[in-house]
Amino acid sequence: MAVYTSLGAEQLAALIATFDVGVLVSAKGIAEGVSNSNWLIDTTGADGRGARFILTMYEQRTEVADLPFFLGLLDHLSAKGCPVPATIHDRQGQAYQLIEGKAVALIEFLPGVSVSKPTAGQAEAVGAALARVHLAAADFASARANGMGPASWQELLGACGEAGLASIDPALAAIVDQSLPETVAAWPSDLPSGVIHADLFPDNVLMLGDEVTGLIDFYFACTDMFAYDIAVTHAAWCFDASGTTFSPELSRALLAGYRSVRMLSAAEQAALPLLARGAALRFLATRAYDWLNTPGDALVTRKDPMAFARRLQFYADPANAGIFA
Repeated sequence: MAVYTSLGAEQLAALIATFDVGVLVSAKGIAEGVSNSNWLIDTTGADGRGARFILTMYEQRTEVADLPFFLGLLDHLSAKGCPVPATIHDRQGQAYQLIEGKAVALIEFLPGVSVSKPTAGQAEAVGAALARVHLAAADFASARANGMGPASWQELLGACGEAGLASIDPALAAIVDQSLPETVAAWPSDLPSGVIHADLFPDNVLMLGDEVTGLIDFYFACTDMFAYDIAVTHAAWCFDASGTTFSPELSRALLAGYRSVRMLSAAEQAALPLLARGAALRFLATRAYDWLNTPGDALVTRKDPMAFARRLQFYADPANAGIFA
């Protein structure tokens, strides 16, 4: 989440008036993440008791043509009982609107906080919640190709160039050159697949204690391998923020939580080390590109690409392959 586009008070008030949610009371920009502009919205509520929502303006990598998939998925999973925010439709029944050529949507606000230092119990709960999403989406009618797959890693890292990567860290170009070609060449295409979140970082999970109260930010969701989604979540949850320290305890708990709901096939199990390298490359690529191309006046905190270069090196070490057993 972030704020790339400014909306004035009158503009926001007029927008909120198109929904049956009361009158706008306040709007606060959310300065996290790197993909969309987001505001925390408070209104008087349709019943006058007050209500809170998230307003999202879709920027950069989110295409308007993908919004029926993203927003329909939220509504589908919410109806299935997953802790996922539903879309608030406007008075005309629309899930999103266009403002100055950019799409905006109002999303249900869910309680809970994002944890910065997860416990084993929280990691286990997240693993189980991820598996439930995979199962609940089985009858979701729409599909979407993964636009952040191996071809995009190559494109983004190529756009950075060796000089750009070196400006981030002198060792980064060599790390990419060593891992990218072999990972892409070995990438599987025949593992069990369905709708995945593809971006389940701790800041995209809301928790109260060990309970998952919200899975949010589905704007990289797509149809891809379930085991890849596990690998992304593993890379996001099982290291410290710098990618320097790996937690075997969190790893075991996350995988146990997932397997308590959905068991992995032998092929999925065998592919996890490779998929984890791919997950690290995916976020290394987007972070490196954003590091070099984020506007200087954007209300957003750039994220260190080296945190995923370190994860990549960890996953590429054959001595660590056993962590997924």
